[in-house]
Amino acid sequence: MSGKRSGKLPAKRLRGFTLIELLVVLAIIATLLSIVAPRYVHQSDRAKEAALKQNLSVMRRALDEYYSDTGRYPETLGALTEHRYLRALPLDPVTNRPDSWIPVMGDGEDDKCIVDVKSGAAGTALDGSAYRAW
Repeated sequence: MSGKRSGKLPAKRLRGFTLIELLVVLAIIATLLSIVAPRYVHQSDRAKEAALKQNLSVMRRALDEYYSDTGRYPETLGALTEHRYLRALPLDPVTNRPDSWIPVMGDGEDDKCIVDVKSGAAGTALDGSAYRAW
């Protein structure tokens, strides 16, 4: 019987991953995600804050240029676009609206004029300061 084969096929060992190997891989992936995920979540907040600071800077520069050219500040923010100091009022990236800006009126002879602009967004930034205080 040593040279004869019986009708049965030899059982092949199936190659694949064991449960332990899969668990180790999943643990490594979970560890990497726990490191990367917090940075990714705050990245969009940081981008919105950077865009808000830039938009405030652009609008304040336009107010100063308007004052430099005319000798007075504008009475509305729309005057900046009408006289082409801005193409359009920028979006407040936190509220996603161009009409949420809060104009700061001057005092004294400039009481009807806008001397500064603030964000109308509620909430606080990552550094703990209020958006409306910027």
